[in-house]
Amino acid sequence: MLSRTAANLFWMGRHLERAETAARLLDVGARITLLPNTEEGYRNEWQSLLRASGVQDTFAQHYGEQINQENIESWLFFDKENPSSVASCIEKAREGGRIVRTALTSQVWDALNTAYQELKQLRLKPRQDIDTALLTDFTTRHGATVRGAINATQLRNDGWHFVNLGYSLERADATSRLLDVKYYVLLPRVEFVGSGLDNYQWQVILRALSAHRAFHWAYGGDVTATKVADFLILNGESPRSLLTSLYEAVWNLDGLTRRYGESVPSTASAHARQTLESLMGRDIETIFDEGLHDFLTWFIGEIGQISNAVNDDYFSGRM
Repeated sequence: MLSRTAANLFWMGRHLERAETAARLLDVGARITLLPNTEEGYRNEWQSLLRASGVQDTFAQHYGEQINQENIESWLFFDKENPSSVASCIEKAREGGRIVRTALTSQVWDALNTAYQELKQLRLKPRQDIDTALLTDFTTRHGATVRGAINATQLRNDGWHFVNLGYSLERADATSRLLDVKYYVLLPRVEFVGSGLDNYQWQVILRALSAHRAFHWAYGGDVTATKVADFLILNGESPRSLLTSLYEAVWNLDGLTRRYGESVPSTASAHARQTLESLMGRDIETIFDEGLHDFLTWFIGEIGQISNAVNDDYFSGRM
């Protein structure tokens, strides 16, 4: 497979997952603002979304200090100046799919194109007629349709591995950032730990990741910080956990290694496996002892390094 084709498939997966992340971040913000106001006000909650998505500085360049729901929705969903907005990501995913059209089934292309065309229609609607729930539902629905078409119709070849590698790495990064919103930014003061506010915010994270019911199937009982963090970090049955996402990344990298053999360096595969082993060597108590934010910062950095290694191994023209 040409390195350009591989790169477009990989980034198609990443952009589709990134679009869902932006929509889920909006859902977190909307649910959190339903709570009674805190000392820092709702600006703290909306600002946390910018910090989690890493676009705080670029948002300020376009909107200044006006950090409110309307501007955040525009920035995270509609604004083409934000490379991680839903609109930008869907457009890039569709363009990537167009470039490698012959590597996609007609069902996958139709799903991609339908999402893009319906997004254009959504942008024409008056903003007052659009609420956050509609934006989140639009993104997750089309994301699921494209992913279903990929899994149902694509050959399990190297192209399929590249698409799913993009999905899994982006999902690992996204879950980390959503967790970081909760424990590093949203909780106003340490004395709120274990309070009703704390537990509600953990439930918000679960609902934003479409994991609330799955969590109760797995753990039952009360929603606590330890249980939710364990479910979203170390539970191999949780589809969006860091462990599951990284395991899937390793599995896809191993599939590529088997296909290309010694003709391609295995730097990315080796790094991903090393990170997976390090993650499996921890338990949730260890993670909380070292500091959840510090752990998540480490993990996000590792995902970035794996992504860079994938680029060096497969997209730099050696294939």
